[in-house]
Amino acid sequence: MNSIATECLAIAYEDKMVVDNLNMQIPQGKITTIIGANGCGKSTVLKAVGRILKPKGGMVYLNGEDIRRLSTKEVAQKMAILPQSPQAPAGLTVGELVAYGRFPHQRGMGKLKAGDKKIIAWALEVTKLTELETTAVDNLSGGQRQRVWIAMALAQQTDLILLDEPTTYLDLSYQLEVLQLLYQLNREQGCTIVMVLHDLNLAARFADYMVAIRGGRIIRHGTPEEVMTVEVLRETFQIEAMIIKESRTGRPTCVFYDLIDQQKQQKKVSGGTLT
Repeated sequence: MNSIATECLAIAYEDKMVVDNLNMQIPQGKITTIIGANGCGKSTVLKAVGRILKPKGGMVYLNGEDIRRLSTKEVAQKMAILPQSPQAPAGLTVGELVAYGRFPHQRGMGKLKAGDKKIIAWALEVTKLTELETTAVDNLSGGQRQRVWIAMALAQQTDLILLDEPTTYLDLSYQLEVLQLLYQLNREQGCTIVMVLHDLNLAARFADYMVAIRGGRIIRHGTPEEVMTVEVLRETFQIEAMIIKESRTGRPTCVFYDLIDQQKQQKKVSGGTLT
């Protein structure tokens, strides 16, 4: 099973340091969600781990090896990364896009072999896309498109999948559809899944492990119960939150939150200090 870790990772855009001295170990065979405010560096970290961005300093290790020393093909055989809102070429069918996942395992411009086609059929079946194999990706709903990209990642035959905000622009039902699929893949196939998510409650509901980031540094990492706390959310998002244990899932859930400054102002008003 493939593992990923960072050591003293530093990432900058030109002269602006976004992430500095980040040490992170992703649990194998688990679902990890990364949370944090906009611009905090969470997507940047994912891109550096997936070798889309070149770090300014520090190390990213894939199975204990410096990821920079591995070829692009070697990385693609071990790790799949789905960027935010990926776009497929116009007119491409579901089956054709999923077949792209086999490219890292082919030599030169070789055609798909029987083994490749078997894996593609499996990826379509697992993601419930078999009946849509000949349908153009352009004609699918948002949730269906996300399933196609996930199927392509599965066709890569990696057990490490990175996803940058896979529920962006999806309505509530499609968000659940995508996350339940990823949860199922983790439980049944043993895939290690790392996701950047904005929705705190969904992050806590589906994760085994959470990482809260602010200003390019880790505020807290651990189980959802250890990360989804009033104190951690205050430091990570500058909010005062009300957290309960949801009765059906048993997971921590944020039922209300307010800006820290706004709450202070309300206290002043209620205390009669403002007119």
